[in-house]
Amino acid sequence: MKKMMIGLSLALSITIWGQKTPAKTTNLTPYSYQTFNCDNKGYFDPAKYKKEEIDGVNKLLYQFSGVVFDTRPVFKLSQLEEIRQNRETYLQDLEKQYQEKKKELYSIQVIDLPKWKKLQEETIQSFENEYQLNKEEIMAYSDPSTLKNSRYYTTCREQIEAISSPDREKMYAAWRTYTELKSKNNADPKAVMTRFDTKMNDPQKEDYALIDMIGLGFHNCANSSFRPKRDDEGTSYKDFDKIFTKLKRTCDEP
Repeated sequence: MKKMMIGLSLALSITIWGQKTPAKTTNLTPYSYQTFNCDNKGYFDPAKYKKEEIDGVNKLLYQFSGVVFDTRPVFKLSQLEEIRQNRETYLQDLEKQYQEKKKELYSIQVIDLPKWKKLQEETIQSFENEYQLNKEEIMAYSDPSTLKNSRYYTTCREQIEAISSPDREKMYAAWRTYTELKSKNNADPKAVMTRFDTKMNDPQKEDYALIDMIGLGFHNCANSSFRPKRDDEGTSYKDFDKIFTKLKRTCDEP
């Protein structure tokens, strides 16, 4: 029973030691933060770091990383009709989010080191680009020609020219090419193309094409053009953890 209790305790709580010899915490400041499914508590040296600067890096890593805006996806005809009917409301909601989040993001203080300054710059750039992309998509669902003025025209010229072209056959051809490429990465390519053929024979095929070409083709192209390179090793998160000594991490079971 004693061994079982020890094993369970180790499974739920992991202690990370930043130094080989545990540092005295008398002159250190405690700091707690959450990382995904874990609660973390450690100590930092106030002679090296300010709490508000640590808070700033924490926000960049865990609050402003990835997708920042809450948007309504468009995958069905009913959703397309809704965004067209309520375009101005959608744009106003996006603008409200933008102003609120911008105020917080731009006021963040970070630790005065190149890696954290770079993270801040990249986060701001992604934030601005994500906002612009969402705005362009909302407008394009009602008027595809607006994409001719897109910030991403040079990067996504092929997709934009097909979507905004008055020649609908050009868009249908691009839609078919896009779907064929997508089907190759699907477990059932034939089923993907069968669904496509059904949509192509539907009276509302133009709307189906716009849903895929704007919400997937254009979106994926533009989105990948401004996102920072993925850090598979989690270097930034590990560097953040190194700020603290005697760091204890308690994680929920998956």
